[in-house]
Amino acid sequence: MVDCHRCNRFFNSWSAYHQHVRDSTNHWECDRCQLDFESSLGLKEHYVQSPYHHYCQYCRVHFDSASDLQDHYEGEHAYCSSCNKVFKNDFGLHEHNRQKHADVYCIACKRLFRSPSNLHSHMNSSIHRSKDTICPFNGCGLAFINNSALILHLESGSCRSGVNRRVVDNWVRTNDRSNLITNPARLITAGERANVKLIATGQSWNGQAYECVLCHTQFRTLMDLNRHLASPRHQEKVYRCPLSTCQAHFVSLSGLCQHIESERCGVTKFRAVQDAMNNLFAGVARITI
Repeated sequence: MVDCHRCNRFFNSWSAYHQHVRDSTNHWECDRCQLDFESSLGLKEHYVQSPYHHYCQYCRVHFDSASDLQDHYEGEHAYCSSCNKVFKNDFGLHEHNRQKHADVYCIACKRLFRSPSNLHSHMNSSIHRSKDTICPFNGCGLAFINNSALILHLESGSCRSGVNRRVVDNWVRTNDRSNLITNPARLITAGERANVKLIATGQSWNGQAYECVLCHTQFRTLMDLNRHLASPRHQEKVYRCPLSTCQAHFVSLSGLCQHIESERCGVTKFRAVQDAMNNLFAGVARITI
């Protein structure tokens, strides 16, 4: 005889007892774990808490794996994957992100970023910043969101003034007499190469692709290889961060500007550095070809 203490009943066999458990409203059994609960709430809590179940308590649906459950949360619910929490609605998730993930969360766009630096770049993009930095050269008039974008415009050679990266580099070398942002040790070799133009020919074909003899990168066309050679890839890193504790080096002025604007090393906190960089950018308009 098998005794059911909860219902005060006896059964002739275990099969009859299990049939009773399945049919009775006094029993809530998990077939997979063979556990019996006194209420539906107890069974539901078991599904939610047990590592052997991948259960969405909001939809009352079981999933085959944890990844399937997470995909369901992300697609159907207001879900924070970082905290593994589901919220009642999007507003609840927004408030959670605003309070718990403020260093990587854009409130206006309701977007989470992987790192504070990524958020900083987003906040300094054209999405949140107006284009109020005007190209100073006559006949151009294009506007940019910051100085690094302006310098990149000049270095690319797309400005109607004819200014390009070589012109910008020569101007900085001439005007940065105190070597605030240039490395004098690298200026010597860089100066020798400044007016050297590398050009690849058909002899760069290695049988499968056009190969750069300097870094051995392969390209599908000769034009792509020559673009690579015309880029700053193989030039000296003559620019450096003016902060003595940083001293990160860069090939181009635009690269240095992006580093400074990112505020990664805190160089913009120093007034002397701010003044020096502002004077340098103010003098860009005096570049002559």
